[in-house]
Amino acid sequence: MSAINFSSDVDIEEAVSLINAIGDEITCILVSEPGVGKTSILSGIAESKGDQWRKAGDDYPSDKYDYIYVDAPAKDMMDIAASIPNHNTKSLEYYVSSLFKLGNGKPKVIMIDEAFKAPKLMQIIYTRLYLERTVGDEPLPESADGDKSIVFGTSNNASDGVGDSMLGHVGNRVCVLPLRKSNHEKWLKWAQKNKIHKLVRAWAAMNPRAFKSYKDSDQSDNPFIFKPSSNAKQFVSPRSLAKSSTVIERKHLYTENALMVALAGLLGESAAKSMAAFISVEDKIVKYEDVIKDPSKAKVPDEVAVIIQMLFEAIDNIESQDALNSYMEYVNRISHSELQSIFFTMMCRSKPRIARYNQELTKWAADNYVYMT
Repeated sequence: MSAINFSSDVDIEEAVSLINAIGDEITCILVSEPGVGKTSILSGIAESKGDQWRKAGDDYPSDKYDYIYVDAPAKDMMDIAASIPNHNTKSLEYYVSSLFKLGNGKPKVIMIDEAFKAPKLMQIIYTRLYLERTVGDEPLPESADGDKSIVFGTSNNASDGVGDSMLGHVGNRVCVLPLRKSNHEKWLKWAQKNKIHKLVRAWAAMNPRAFKSYKDSDQSDNPFIFKPSSNAKQFVSPRSLAKSSTVIERKHLYTENALMVALAGLLGESAAKSMAAFISVEDKIVKYEDVIKDPSKAKVPDEVAVIIQMLFEAIDNIESQDALNSYMEYVNRISHSELQSIFFTMMCRSKPRIARYNQELTKWAADNYVYMT
């Protein structure tokens, strides 16, 4: 029997698979530092079941499940359930909030977001939902096929210092899962799929340190990341990087000063100043169409920040073997093998159907295997 290797945390994909597998019986509470993607777990579960999110704040349309988001710190007792007088019987009847859609009989996937920031009384109410799959006295539905409702929660690490605390009797009744912060490679794959601006992706590719955690060793001088010991409320996280894409995309609508202040307001001053170098050279980018038209003569810029933005633009646009062959002719003219390797890696991860059978890409990998180890 081979040795079992494990780390002290799970990534988002592992969290989704665990909740799908055991969430009908065991409540998993995902904990992590701010901005690493905990809230996206609900959409990940929906997608794993073949459902899609229509727009922010909307329900997930599904014939089989209801996907329910509960913002725990913002809810009080009347938002969950209440005892209402029945004057005919002269008794109190328990009414559950329409938030939980108990009347339609479909099983639920319920996420209690920021679970450990809820007021103490509300944490007691949520505890019964965690343990017994009931809202008040009303059980969550089960489908005719035997599919049960799923309940899970999210919150921050207690060490983050943002107000999270767990009731003493809850700890041994739920499964607490530390959630791993995505590294830059995983985030870049997600960012390409979600159409994050190429400048933001280029910056992320060149600054993997921005994806480190304060829990990692030797990060005391890291100017980008969240640190509980710091008073700074702006820092680089997968969430704030995604938001910075909108600021970059609309930069033509405001001044350069407003642009930089907005980026600092999302990412902190260190990251904003670092990103300014990518913004300042954007006008030197050689258009994708011009490279494809004449890859042997199209100019190769001197600035790394320019080249890497061009590579991400190419990854977004390449949709055929012919286009990849042409762009690889250009990539082979880039003197930085490290930049070539970024193109190879992201192309294989973002467009595997095209990359897998491309002879030029295969030849590059064979000639440059040292960069793949």
